[in-house]
Amino acid sequence: MKFADRTKFLKSSEIREMLKYSQMPDMISFSGGYPNPHAFPSREIVRIVEKIIDKNKFVLQYGPTEGIKELREALKKRMQKKGIKTDIDNIKITTGSQQGLFLLGEILINPGDNIVVESPTYLGALNAFSIFQPNYISIPIDENGMKIDVLEEKLKKEKIKFVYTIPTFQNPSGTTLSLDRRKYLLELAEKYDFFIIEDDPYSELRYSGENIKSIKSLDKNNLVIYLSTFSKILCPGFRLGWIIADEEIGKKFEIAKQNADLCSPNFTQYIAEEYINSGIIDKQIKLIRKMYKRKRDIMLNALNKYFPKNSKWTKPDGGMFIWVEFHEKVDVKKLLEYAIKEKVIFISGAPFYATNPKYNTIRLNFTNTEDNLIEEGIKRLSQALKKIKEGD
Repeated sequence: MKFADRTKFLKSSEIREMLKYSQMPDMISFSGGYPNPHAFPSREIVRIVEKIIDKNKFVLQYGPTEGIKELREALKKRMQKKGIKTDIDNIKITTGSQQGLFLLGEILINPGDNIVVESPTYLGALNAFSIFQPNYISIPIDENGMKIDVLEEKLKKEKIKFVYTIPTFQNPSGTTLSLDRRKYLLELAEKYDFFIIEDDPYSELRYSGENIKSIKSLDKNNLVIYLSTFSKILCPGFRLGWIIADEEIGKKFEIAKQNADLCSPNFTQYIAEEYINSGIIDKQIKLIRKMYKRKRDIMLNALNKYFPKNSKWTKPDGGMFIWVEFHEKVDVKKLLEYAIKEKVIFISGAPFYATNPKYNTIRLNFTNTEDNLIEEGIKRLSQALKKIKEGD
């Protein structure tokens, strides 16, 4: 069988590959980017379904490609509270924000186009974009997010199509782009004529520090394409997200989505709309923040207690991840082999780099593990680190 040439750019997600290990008995997993099932508003969802299923004949029907009007109206009002002013025509509902990334790649990227990503960046975005054969320009990050001064030096030499960024509690690093750098990035977008794709799945999950305005809320010239999702604040099984973009991009996006899946499910959209308009969402987010803050703190304390002094890790104010960088001589591939024997797993950092991967890095998820197992998992991981030194 002869496949299209672009299929050679399709890559399996390492995170998905690790699922087989997470199912092993007594395995402690810090691998997937999963919300905790205890954070799902299961009882509220049941009540919402009972409320809407009888009164609305459209709940089980096909819907408009751009999403039902009721949900887009609810999102418009919610986005206004975050400082993002938009018309409902500029909001498009997606089947998960991953679909948004893929369809944006489809309508924006020509083979060979330069696109900028953080180093490291979200693996799902790399997988979504790579099939369209861009040329990646990787910009390093520090504790304040992407180094925009480094980006500016690149822009003096290279024309780019867009910058993709997760500015708030980044996946995988947990870092947050400072307000000054957000403004700086917008200035560069205007000066050098490129789009900014702002991926914002985590900003509602803040546990410490002050809120920082989204890049989209600072955008006065329609340079920012904004994506978000219900996966972290409702549940991932509904596969619901949204994008906000200007009219021209929105039209192309809608046609691409129509060709991909016709429409996102009406059923879950009506549930999400009631979830917002009933006020359940804000009560639930408070519960999620309390739960995840506790888990973050347990993991940070355990890292301080058990990990070697020549390693370093991020201390995120929110989100779901902690990024660890070991001494450069640590072979993470070998570490994973020992870790599996110790009954603990993580995700290697290398796949999160578009270029020049660092092989001494790992990503730890703290949200999906039970409290009493987080410290034990970090302890097991430290034992695996010691075995590397003893055995190799």
